[in-house]
Amino acid sequence: MKLFNKLVRDKIPDVIKSNGDTPNYRVIEDDDEYLRALLQKDVEEGVELAENPSLEELADKLEVLYAIAHQIGYTPEQVEQARVEKRNSRGGFDRRIYLESTN
Repeated sequence: MKLFNKLVRDKIPDVIKSNGDTPNYRVIEDDDEYLRALLQKDVEEGVELAENPSLEELADKLEVLYAIAHQIGYTPEQVEQARVEKRNSRGGFDRRIYLESTN
């Protein structure tokens, strides 16, 4: 038996069944628990993206961020609008500025 104890994508139990294994899982009903699981998943996906900066890992990270946004009451469009507004007011990361200290 392999232990996972983590949030997974909706079709993962079907994938596990198609591989001849039996998935043991539950559906998270509590909104606070679901948000905590999403935030943990975000950290997991961030580590995976850092280890393998690929389009697939970037898509995984974005999927989790969209799920978090939905859970706290925002649409992807609202997130994008906020991103653009923040970029316009504070800039992006194009200039690669690494702040070491201030005096």
